[in-house]
Amino acid sequence: MKILVTGGAGFVGSHLVDLLLERGHQVRVLDNLEPQVHGAGRGRPEYLHAEAELVVGDVRDRDAVRHALRGVEAVFHQAAAVGVGQSMYEIERYVSANSLGAAVLLDAIHAERKDLAKMVVASSMSIYGEGLYVCEGCGPVHPRLRPDAQLSEHDWEMRCPGCRRIVAPAPTPEDKPLYPTSVYAVTKRDHEELFLSVGEAYRIPTVALRYFNIYGPRQALSNPYTGVAAIFSCRMLSGNAPSVFEDGLQSRDFVHVRDIARANLLALENSGADYQAVNVGSGRGTTLRELISLLASRIGYDGHPDYVQRFRAGDIRHCSADITRARKLLGFEPSIDFEQGVDDLAAWARTQRPIDAVDTARAELARHGLIRQ
Repeated sequence: MKILVTGGAGFVGSHLVDLLLERGHQVRVLDNLEPQVHGAGRGRPEYLHAEAELVVGDVRDRDAVRHALRGVEAVFHQAAAVGVGQSMYEIERYVSANSLGAAVLLDAIHAERKDLAKMVVASSMSIYGEGLYVCEGCGPVHPRLRPDAQLSEHDWEMRCPGCRRIVAPAPTPEDKPLYPTSVYAVTKRDHEELFLSVGEAYRIPTVALRYFNIYGPRQALSNPYTGVAAIFSCRMLSGNAPSVFEDGLQSRDFVHVRDIARANLLALENSGADYQAVNVGSGRGTTLRELISLLASRIGYDGHPDYVQRFRAGDIRHCSADITRARKLLGFEPSIDFEQGVDDLAAWARTQRPIDAVDTARAELARHGLIRQ
């Protein structure tokens, strides 16, 4: 097939492009080469496969989108402005790039009467807010954010909204209520709901993949709003201590970028998940302390992390993926374990010369009142 990958010059998109070309598809990429991700003034990324056709343009540009859609039979929508913290003070930019961008693309697909074989859209675990928890007395609970009064006492763990006992994190299924806690998360919910509703209405098979915390080669190390594994790698490579909010015992589900790309390919090649949202993760929670320890040993950093004992507005404590639906409907199984994946990330990171802008980003968050004592 001829396939369009929006954001295909980016982190996830470029790995997906590689897999699609390996499968014999023709691939066109629509990407605006965002300077925050790719660096100012840089052209086509060296890692983008030579056989991929690159159209430089924005998903909000109707003419660029119409041009990119010509002749395509399937669409993977990966393009998005990424950054939970930054989205809270660049609200219009994030809503425009993400929500409006999705709407322009879908409008063009409808206007061109595209008889697509499949649409796959990148959603995010951030739309859940906190993950699922189990209370010893009350059973499964779906708490909202921890109150500021609790966090100000450095009482970090999630408590049952009913009886106030500390609750245990559990794998989060797709039917958990959605409580997005950032503008970025709201726009990712927009992505999946827009695509699924339009796909359903026009009978275009559509799948929304809820990515958990992605890491691996090609992640923008110099972007201080990217994933935490890349941010910590950048700090260590620059000889600076990784800065950690709270106590570092908060956990996330880290999934390797090549497993994310494989899940996209499975969504194209299988119909089992059509018109549904599907988690894509490792199914395992890892604390930030564990991540730092493993990264430091691989990168060769012998310093100590800075546990700042402060908290950031909107941050969650724990969230890992229940991947039962991905296994059942797509035949997805994570193929890269965490230690192997960190080896892969560290080996690539050592070849980079990132610019450490984390302190600047943190100062900006503080200036907007998003970091609290």
